[in-house]
Amino acid sequence: MTGTTAPTTDGEPGRGTTGEGIPTTSARTASVARTVTDVLQPRNVLLAGMLGIGLAAAGGDWTGLLWGFLGALCAGLIPAGYIEWERGRGTWGDRHVVDRTKRAPIFFVILGSIGTGSVVMVLGNAPTGILVAMLALWVMTIGLLAVNTVWKISVDSAVASAAVSLLAVVHSPWWTAAYALTAAVCWSRVALGYHTVAQTLAGAGLGAATTVAYVFV
Repeated sequence: MTGTTAPTTDGEPGRGTTGEGIPTTSARTASVARTVTDVLQPRNVLLAGMLGIGLAAAGGDWTGLLWGFLGALCAGLIPAGYIEWERGRGTWGDRHVVDRTKRAPIFFVILGSIGTGSVVMVLGNAPTGILVAMLALWVMTIGLLAVNTVWKISVDSAVASAAVSLLAVVHSPWWTAAYALTAAVCWSRVALGYHTVAQTLAGAGLGAATTVAYVFV
């Protein structure tokens, strides 16, 4: 039937086809949203963002990239690896861990990983800018953990917002234009049915608040 939404057949939001095998509008939207949320997932955003923050914090010196990679490793790659490990054990269905009551272990892994990375940075005399970014992400994670105990806040939106905000502080205000990517992440999370608008906005707001850390530098 023309103009109707086909039923979901594989358990994913908005998936389906018309009787002629042509993707419905909702299916196409879901496909775009899925691509956005996968490309701009936390580990990828943090890898790009922390490299940029490290380079800027080091005044353009190449060693800043090494500190940035350490930051990305601890804040994004190790937690992502933990999630994949738990998925392999059958603990969670995918990286999104849609049941908020099962998310606490992830936050504790992130806190431990960022904390360890921060200690290494202090001992290695890392640039102040990258160290402050790490501590800001650590505090943000505490905020996410606290809110998650009663409400499902969006972690993807928080990370996307934090990366842009931190880059704008340590590099250039022009980076605020990249908030278009943060908006895209928020949209994708809502479009896929993982979060409400309020949950993504709350996450983005918490991510932006990480810049307050630089007031104390």
